[in-house]
Amino acid sequence: MNKVAVGIDIGGTNTFIGFLDENGKVLSKSHLITQEYRLISDFISALSFNIKDQIKLLGQVNIEGIGIGAPNGNILNGCIENAPNIPWKGRLPLVKLFSSFFPDLPVFLTNDANAAALGEMSFGKVKGLKDFVVVTLGTGVGSGFVVNGEIMYGHDGLAGELGHTIIEENGRLCGCGRKGCMETYTSATGFLKTTKEYLKSFAGKSLLKQIPVTDLMAEDVSIAAENQDELALSIFDFTAKKLAFSLANLIAITSPKEIILYGGLANAGDHLIRPTLSYLDDYTLNVFKGKVKINTSTLNNNHAAILGASALVWQELKKKN
Repeated sequence: MNKVAVGIDIGGTNTFIGFLDENGKVLSKSHLITQEYRLISDFISALSFNIKDQIKLLGQVNIEGIGIGAPNGNILNGCIENAPNIPWKGRLPLVKLFSSFFPDLPVFLTNDANAAALGEMSFGKVKGLKDFVVVTLGTGVGSGFVVNGEIMYGHDGLAGELGHTIIEENGRLCGCGRKGCMETYTSATGFLKTTKEYLKSFAGKSLLKQIPVTDLMAEDVSIAAENQDELALSIFDFTAKKLAFSLANLIAITSPKEIILYGGLANAGDHLIRPTLSYLDDYTLNVFKGKVKINTSTLNNNHAAILGASALVWQELKKKN
């Protein structure tokens, strides 16, 4: 009988659910709209029934466990802790709540960026690499640090918050309540804020001026950059400079072999990577120059998050055996 893990990616907008085998093959996939559920109990109930319905459709499979990647997910206590981008606040005992619907299955929870790192380590191009970092550039900025083949969790399960390291004193206000966090400059949200700020002061012609400010998306800036739009290229240059500053500090602390950029903004490709590498060369300590590769994820964007969540199941079960 086919061994299967359930991988769940809880996001602020959507929650994706997948059934995957040990090789990362997706057997079934569905999703819920996270924002539709005002109560965590209603969300857990709907998610559980969704999984049970998929199990019926799949038929003869052996479910080994359930892995969940979520913002501020803590593997040590099974709680989501004060995540800013989901509808429910405070400390949420997610594993305990979920296990009540699946008492015979092990349930594991980790931070969504750590799940992404597990997915890369298990199914991505860095498979077998023992020291690397995944940086997710989405609505916020997440990071998963792999050191000597293990996810770095710290003493409390919350280590590795690169997005909330301060890179600009008294800078932009962050959702965490502080000012100048990396996330406010290098996330897709921060990128759009930069775009709107630059539009106000840019006197020249630009494709971006033809789009209503309220309709602007990061993809619009990428398209403009493809057309060598001066404003768009300036926006990417500013963002790359902030990103490189953070990555240079990261390199000095953990000395990774590779840094994988993942998420919406990373899809801009060379428009972001090329200037980032240029600034990184300026900022990186001499002893680390030329030693670290910067790449974008090669995992299928539609499956990457649930791949990582399912990889959590296989990893944790191996530890127990």
